[in-house]
Amino acid sequence: MGGESTIRTAPRDSGASRGPAGSRTGQRLSGLAVALGLVLFLGGFAWGAVVYRPYTVPTGSMVPTIGAGDRVLAQRVDGAEVRRGDVVVFTDKTWVTNAPVVKRVVAVGGDTVACCADGKLTVNGKKIDEPYLAGHGPAEIKNFPTVTVPKDRLFLLGDERSGSLDSTAHLTDAAGGTVARSAVSARVDAVVWPMDGMLQRPAGFGELGALSSPGPLRTIVALIVLGGVLVMGGAAYGPIANRLAKRPTPRTEPAGAR
Repeated sequence: MGGESTIRTAPRDSGASRGPAGSRTGQRLSGLAVALGLVLFLGGFAWGAVVYRPYTVPTGSMVPTIGAGDRVLAQRVDGAEVRRGDVVVFTDKTWVTNAPVVKRVVAVGGDTVACCADGKLTVNGKKIDEPYLAGHGPAEIKNFPTVTVPKDRLFLLGDERSGSLDSTAHLTDAAGGTVARSAVSARVDAVVWPMDGMLQRPAGFGELGALSSPGPLRTIVALIVLGGVLVMGGAAYGPIANRLAKRPTPRTEPAGAR
């Protein structure tokens, strides 16, 4: 009787809290992260496809803002949303080609535009600072007579002022070189190849009225990146947990053992 001893056994692990891929809570959270990441990732791409269109600019008429062969993303907009300073994509059958053309809007219906005063473009008598031009220098453009832009039309110039076939090349047309707002299909937000990023905000036109608000491109990119991080992080949880579970547990000797 006195020699009896009681052997205590450790409770058996039912596997409810641990498994080959870590805790059940961890598995659920990793699955949730993957699901949420896929929603954000795919949703971002879907949103971008609806809002933006890619274009390749074939000429150097928008240098240095956009180079020949550059790939841009342009937000689909209605012509009524266009503001001074916007770089837009439009098609006008009276111009040289029916293909989409990329130029900068410098004047809208009701404006008077002329060149040049101290080397600067003037709109409604105000000199316009245009830091996006090459070397931040004066507007390199031949003088042209003052043009009053008709209602619902736009006057457009290339940023490479000395060689761009823009409104100044069509002054003798019936529309005086202007383009209908309805001809605009998109507004350029960014140069994506090469990765030059978002276009500069045309602050020089700010005194003449409101500028366009940036499109949702930054938000879309953030959603795609966050979604990708969540998918990769959630997918990596299982392998990492398995690796940690297989690490040998160091043996400990009973107290008092020699």
